[in-house]
Amino acid sequence: MKVFTYSEARQKLSTVLDLARSEEVIIKRRGGEVFKVMFKKATPSSPFDVPGVKTNATTKDILDAVHDSRARKLGI
Repeated sequence: MKVFTYSEARQKLSTVLDLARSEEVIIKRRGGEVFKVMFKKATPSSPFDVPGVKTNATTKDILDAVHDSRARKLGI
């Protein structure tokens, strides 16, 4: 757990956010208030927002597959 004063956190905001990805980060204000910074992964904003897939397929392989699929559909 890393603790920052409000002033430190404001000056080092990028560092605070990077640390929050891997550990608990606390920010303390002069009046005694304590805040916890938490990392939250972004949720996809669209059903088409999906993670990529690693593959050995080349662009030519993909285009050939699309062409073959369309040809079968049209009976060519």
